[in-house]
Amino acid sequence: MTKTTHPSAPVLDARALNRATLDRQALLRRSSMSAREAVEHLLGLQAQNVKPPYYALAARLDGFVPEGLSKPMAGREIVRIVSMRSTIHTHTADDCLTLRPFVQPARDRELTYFRKGLAGVDLDLLAVLARELVETEPRTMKQLREALSARWPDADPQSLAVAARCRLPLVQVTPRGLWGRSGQVALTTAEHWLERPARPAPAPEDVVLRYLAAFGPASVKDMQTWSGLTRLREAFERLRPRLLVFRDERGGELFDLPDAPRPDPGTPAPPRFLPEFDNLLLSHADRSRVVPPPHRGRAWQGNQAYCTLLVDGFLAGLWRLEPDALVVEPFGTLTRAERADVVEEGERMLATMHPGEPRDVRFGTVART
Repeated sequence: MTKTTHPSAPVLDARALNRATLDRQALLRRSSMSAREAVEHLLGLQAQNVKPPYYALAARLDGFVPEGLSKPMAGREIVRIVSMRSTIHTHTADDCLTLRPFVQPARDRELTYFRKGLAGVDLDLLAVLARELVETEPRTMKQLREALSARWPDADPQSLAVAARCRLPLVQVTPRGLWGRSGQVALTTAEHWLERPARPAPAPEDVVLRYLAAFGPASVKDMQTWSGLTRLREAFERLRPRLLVFRDERGGELFDLPDAPRPDPGTPAPPRFLPEFDNLLLSHADRSRVVPPPHRGRAWQGNQAYCTLLVDGFLAGLWRLEPDALVVEPFGTLTRAERADVVEEGERMLATMHPGEPRDVRFGTVART
């Protein structure tokens, strides 16, 4: 149950939370940070597919070009690894070596869902064998399944590969993840790829402070949703003397850094084109600060997520690229000024991400509900 604060704690409504979070996400105004600096500040970017991190940075950074992310990724300064919420994220090398150990309890818990397929498997031995395999040469999940199945023929092959991914910090080697390049998913350990040892998990309090800097103000449950971890209340309580405390409109307790920006709720928020599964929409238990209740669930269908459009800071539609157009599908009617701003932002995104490819910005109708 969400803890209720003292009645005197200031209340932050959805617009106040929206503007604060957008500011920290560099979505109120574009930032001059480099791609590597932004990936670090944002504690990683969701990267189930190759392109989303690039679009995420194009929406947030001034002067961004895809090479700004591809170059440090090719130089092993940034990597792709399963971390938060058991999903692939793009992290800096330093965060890969620390945040992955931080969320290891969630990876251990994930393994319990596969225990039936792992009956009789010595997981410590599996980790040793899998490490030897991927550090000899990068392996695909198919190759891992086949090699581990030879050792444990009665186990479920998929469960064996998942166990290797859960027990080891497996990164996707390049060219996978580079803009304009293709490459299947091949894995090796973070230590082998980065040529340095794993580091101890950071203190939970340190990660709480970083989370609030990128996603606050936020509740304990919000951070647990973002990380996939449980039992973070104690870390917040230890930090309480150093934090400000607010209430949301339902009385839930929100924590924040004293010097973090909390803009006026009336601050203009320009349109932004975000990729599928952008962390802005996934990193709070209560997503109403970005997703109006009528639009809840409209950014995805089943396991399929859609690219999303923000108007006035809130989810307001979907978008997709066609060979000749950027098709924008608003959930409702946009004003003439909003449409003009959306077109301008769309043209900027196309010039950044697809220079030299002639496309119009076209408005369509959302067929999905």
